[in-house]
Amino acid sequence: MSKTSAFPRRALALTCVAALGTLGLSLSPSALAAGASPSKGGASRTTLADSTPRWLGAAQKQQVAASATAAGAQSVRVYLSPRGGLAALKATVAKLSDPTSAQYHHWLTTAQYDAAFAPTAASAAAVSSYLRSQGLTVTGVEKNRRYVSATGTRAQLGAAFGTSLATYRHDGQTVTANSSAVSVPASIGASVLTVTGLDTTVTKKAPQHVVPGATGDAPSIAPSAKADPNATPPAAFQNGRPCAINFGTPLALYKADFSTRLPKFGGQTLPYAPCGYTGPQFRGAYEGGSTLTGRGVTVAITDAYAWQFIARDANTYASQHGDGSYTPGQLTQSFPAKFTHQFACDPSGWSGEETLDVEAVHAMAPAAKIKYYASASCFDADFIDTLGRVVDDNQATIVSNSWADLEENTSASSVAAYEQVFLQGATQGITFLFSSGDSGDEVAASGIKQVDYPSSDPYVTSAGGTSTGISRFAITSQTGWGTHSASLSADGKSWIDTGFLYGAGGGYSALFNQPAFQNGVVPTTAPVGRAVPDIAMDADPNTGMLIGQTQTFPDGVHYGEYRIGGTSLASPLLAGMLALANQGAGTGFGWANPLLYSAPKALITDVTHGTANGIKGVVRVNNNNGIDPTDGLSYFVRTFDQDSSLATARGWDPVTGIGVPNPKFLAAVTAKR
Repeated sequence: MSKTSAFPRRALALTCVAALGTLGLSLSPSALAAGASPSKGGASRTTLADSTPRWLGAAQKQQVAASATAAGAQSVRVYLSPRGGLAALKATVAKLSDPTSAQYHHWLTTAQYDAAFAPTAASAAAVSSYLRSQGLTVTGVEKNRRYVSATGTRAQLGAAFGTSLATYRHDGQTVTANSSAVSVPASIGASVLTVTGLDTTVTKKAPQHVVPGATGDAPSIAPSAKADPNATPPAAFQNGRPCAINFGTPLALYKADFSTRLPKFGGQTLPYAPCGYTGPQFRGAYEGGSTLTGRGVTVAITDAYAWQFIARDANTYASQHGDGSYTPGQLTQSFPAKFTHQFACDPSGWSGEETLDVEAVHAMAPAAKIKYYASASCFDADFIDTLGRVVDDNQATIVSNSWADLEENTSASSVAAYEQVFLQGATQGITFLFSSGDSGDEVAASGIKQVDYPSSDPYVTSAGGTSTGISRFAITSQTGWGTHSASLSADGKSWIDTGFLYGAGGGYSALFNQPAFQNGVVPTTAPVGRAVPDIAMDADPNTGMLIGQTQTFPDGVHYGEYRIGGTSLASPLLAGMLALANQGAGTGFGWANPLLYSAPKALITDVTHGTANGIKGVVRVNNNNGIDPTDGLSYFVRTFDQDSSLATARGWDPVTGIGVPNPKFLAAVTAKR
């Protein structure tokens, strides 16, 4: 589809405040300190803001022999500032996203972005020259000059960046890190955005999906030429029976063998969990008979590694469940030069994420093109490079990302590196979606109430989660995804509550102040941080999607199907929905948050506190061996709308954001074209 806007300046009658681009970061990871200070030698230096590791005060310093300190090379990346400065780039993004601006939705091509904002060759040369003058080895300049990579000893790096590097013990790791703020000579200060790699703490991103069953070793399968050979088929899982085709069928008073009655839960006879929704059910529920298919739109998906059977599995699933087979070239893949860190990142575990993402987007937008971008690993640097490939290709208008890490593990330098890509994409009409997390307020997972990153970045759209009842192709109930689990007692006469299990991630950022687009929408009684999530779709694994994937069964490796959920489902479902909206509008939405938050209320279904039309939960049946009932069945209750300390409410809430886009959203976009 064309990247030139055909969208009216006041499409959907949306309005945007003049202060749209004033995000008010509580830390300034992508900005330099305002002033320069003299060095010991007299030359002034520019200090990079927020460049001291935030964990430093709680870490234990380790004694290391001098010989060990001098030995070995350490790699760093010096990220370069956008041409004209970060403030100018953010101001452009704000204008492109403001319906009252003459620049509204007049997207840039990659070449136009490079001409206006890409770091200059002179900046890259100056930074490279300085690094060499300090004894560092410059190992490369990123093709679009986003960063200069270099290696050196700890002493060389410390001298080059106006600090000293020491060894610390924190978070179970022994790491090297700078002991004070980082600085560079003032002569190159305006060219430097941030520096990564001085802190060697390993931070990894994890997929945000929930499915029972373990990923283990499996027989080696001959991979395609480019796919990662370590992404072997995961251990098989299949959901137990009975399950419901339509949500809410009240059959769970009986066990699967129909010989013994199950007890009521809270005085209710609960329904069995759905077997797993398919494309026709999701399209009927969310799209309401729309004729939009996503034709002419490309959705990008990023995950770590590459699943060698994705094309075969996705085609098998689509043909068996009414989504239509993929046309030639509809599903393509982009690979890095090589895959790394397989032992740390578990490629087989990522295979299910890629499968879910691809099949969910196709289920919602069966004519949209899907381009899968494989990251070399689950490490930050590789994901930043992968997102860079997406914006440089500039083929997609929507990017679905179902992975994240805790904000406490997120450094200011990595935020700056990620955000430069998000900003470039926003100028080109690209919308970034990130799942908000699957552990509620993260207290159970980390001991600290917090949100996840990149979901918390103001320049991405955070996808929260609902528990969604779909019956006969229509939504019959929606409530917040938050689950307590209850197991059947040994005598089979009662349910034993085992507490919070999982739920949509959300809350308030510690890294970013509340952005302008949330003013007047997020309650004034809420904390001042950027509120997460923004919007929601189905995420509950007990009302989740049926997907198909090649797995390792006792009788060999072959295709099988299972139900899956998590905000990893919400993100690609939303990507598919936005693909239809992009088709209807004739343009991408770029930085979509200002548009979504100012949309008329009728276009977004508010999800409020309560049960699913009075239903407190579902009975889930599990095969004890994870595959079939030969070793018996287990019974559990999975409740609705009990998400850690988070609660759904009228208006914006930290479980579902502003709510769920409904068919009126698609109709309004198309009507205003």
